[in-house]
Amino acid sequence: MALGSGLVPPDVEGSGLIRACWAGTWVFIAVSVLTTAFPDPMAVPIAVVSLGLLGLGCWAMLWAFQRALQRSRYELIGVGGLYFLAGCAPRPVRVSMMAALALELAVALAAASVRPFTASAFGILVPVYALGLSGAWGARHGTFPPRPPDGTTSERGDPSRNGDDV
Repeated sequence: MALGSGLVPPDVEGSGLIRACWAGTWVFIAVSVLTTAFPDPMAVPIAVVSLGLLGLGCWAMLWAFQRALQRSRYELIGVGGLYFLAGCAPRPVRVSMMAALALELAVALAAASVRPFTASAFGILVPVYALGLSGAWGARHGTFPPRPPDGTTSERGDPSRNGDDV
């Protein structure tokens, strides 16, 4: 049994994204613990891991946003649903992805607090990784309500009014 395999809900779409999220989270945790214990020799590895996960997270966020733009022609997609999986993902998926995000954030803050003014501060960038992969899951596998046929999206009525209530 692989480390963290219990954190991936069985038989769900997009389990590869969830596994990738947890794999990056575990790598970050391991490097953060080593960097906290041995700050000087681990300065470059924590910077490389943190910047690498930040880059992957940014790429995933942009891909998710592009995919959501395509889907938004037919579905009502909000930021909370897309990146935080609110209302668009099964509960086990949402809990797993948000747990990875929370763990990355907690470890980053703890490591940076224990070793302030060191390379541990790079870890603060890592939660973008879990957030980006959550967005990728939501954009690819999330279920959103259909867009109304008349083009209105709220009780306010005509979308061409642009919010001007004059």
